[in-house]
Amino acid sequence: MNGVKKYHLQEISDHGIIRFVSGSWGAGKTHFFRQLREAAFHDDCLVSGVELDVNSAALNKFQSVFAAIVSQVATPNTEHSDAAPFGTVVRESLAWLATGSHRCSDEISYEQYNKAVGMLMADPGIDIDFKKMIQNYWKTFLPESPEPASVEQTRGEILQWFSGEGTVGAFRKRFGISKIVSKDNSKLLLQSLTAFVRLSGYKGLLILFDEAEQAYSVMRKSALRDAHNNLLSLINNIETLPGLFLIYATTPDFFTDPKHGIVVYGALAGRIGKPEHSPPRALDIIWNLDAVETNLKDYQEAALKIRKVYATAYDEPDSKMPSEDDVLATVEKLSAMHPNLASVRFWRLLVAALIAHFDDCMEGEIRQVEDIYNKVMDRLRED
Repeated sequence: MNGVKKYHLQEISDHGIIRFVSGSWGAGKTHFFRQLREAAFHDDCLVSGVELDVNSAALNKFQSVFAAIVSQVATPNTEHSDAAPFGTVVRESLAWLATGSHRCSDEISYEQYNKAVGMLMADPGIDIDFKKMIQNYWKTFLPESPEPASVEQTRGEILQWFSGEGTVGAFRKRFGISKIVSKDNSKLLLQSLTAFVRLSGYKGLLILFDEAEQAYSVMRKSALRDAHNNLLSLINNIETLPGLFLIYATTPDFFTDPKHGIVVYGALAGRIGKPEHSPPRALDIIWNLDAVETNLKDYQEAALKIRKVYATAYDEPDSKMPSEDDVLATVEKLSAMHPNLASVRFWRLLVAALIAHFDDCMEGEIRQVEDIYNKVMDRLRED
């Protein structure tokens, strides 16, 4: 994380970056993404988290991926807003260009509006139809805007354009644009989105792609090739897109599966490579979470934090909780019982077993560690 902050987030304004995360199920990809999200917000970037799935956001249909990126984009202030996520971004951009602050009231003066529009139209990195739709959204904040219900309808229609919904004819008549988001222009519109984020006073956009488990394995051969071509295109053009940071997380099979992995596409495999069997470093192309070395001390430190969270969540007297020494000893016993090559990762077992142990202590019926281990393992295997 320190390397990501130093070499990537701090340099995101200079050039685009792409990295891959490899990790088996339960290796910590989701947790890692949460940390990246918070780090990006802290470094004044926007974040969009997208789960790549064949039904909703398939990489072979990049227009659906672009729509997912837009619908999930978040600012540090999104959690405190009732607006759609990208609506918040557009509102903040107007405020930033008009006033130099991301805080925006429900109305804005014509002078401030014209100032923002002038800066938007002068940016050569943003597509003209993208600009027109942003401008139309901004118009809804002018003093003479229609009634609230009409304003919300207009804003909703504009956001639909960014999602690739509707027809060209309807949007041309309503907003004066000449195209909608499509397979052919979606990657170019991603470039416009990145430029718009930077124009809006942010350093860049972090996109966290999470490959749904084995999603690529159910694609047809032609769809898989399209997905690989789109990914290769992103890699080939990433350095020319300052402000864009892409992180693609998936399982090891993505790199090595002889039927569906990137090994079937030599050009793509040659650009990405395979996960190294060493702890990940920020400058690596692939961060292999499976290679992270965790020892007993790490597990014990985490266990003490879980104990603290449990006590806080249930507001129980500390006297009912097992002592810290007891927790350390319990973790050591669980670790000794858990085989190195078990199908269930120890992290998952550890959390579930500790919660079971703490529940026992609250109820005054404490089981042997061996009994807890067997019960939890049976449940996790079923899951």
